Amino acid sequence: MILLVGRLNYVWTNTESLLIHLIAGLSGTSKDVAVIIFLTLNTTRARIDLVERLAKMDGRPASVRDPILEHTQRLSRLSGIRNKFNHCIYSFDQETGNPKTILMRIADRKTDIKLGREDTVDEQAMQEIEDVVAQLSAANQDIWRLISKLGYPV
Repeated sequence: MILLVGRLNYVWTNTESLLIHLIAGLSGTSKDVAVIIFLTLNTTRARIDLVERLAKMDGRPASVRDPILEHTQRLSRLSGIRNKFNHCIYSFDQETGNPKTILMRIADRKTDIKLGREDTVDEQAMQEIEDVVAQLSAANQDIWRLISKLGYPV
């Protein structure tokens, strides 16, 4: 289970880093400058927002804008599973050893708060992670093809 989450994180990070090339190409800068911009933005959401805003700028042809937006929306959809398994605490049932995730979020209610929703990591959850890893791998290849097609810095 832990190895699978590690693989998910590796594939996610590798794919998210492709935003560097999109930032460089869309902003007309070098890859080195795009790396600084990428690292300065400390969340995936901020990085995706930047790429989307650059893609939507006036004068950007639809042939460039639309495929980029498709890919950023795809990454946004896939980020949910990654966030679930990356932004949690893991515990293991003392009797069975089965892993559980404990969400690291406070849910404010009208008159109280709720802490750390727990979910068991079962076969369905593991399959879901494997599916996202496969989808991220495909997204990675598709984004590389787009970067190459657009002639963006690599």
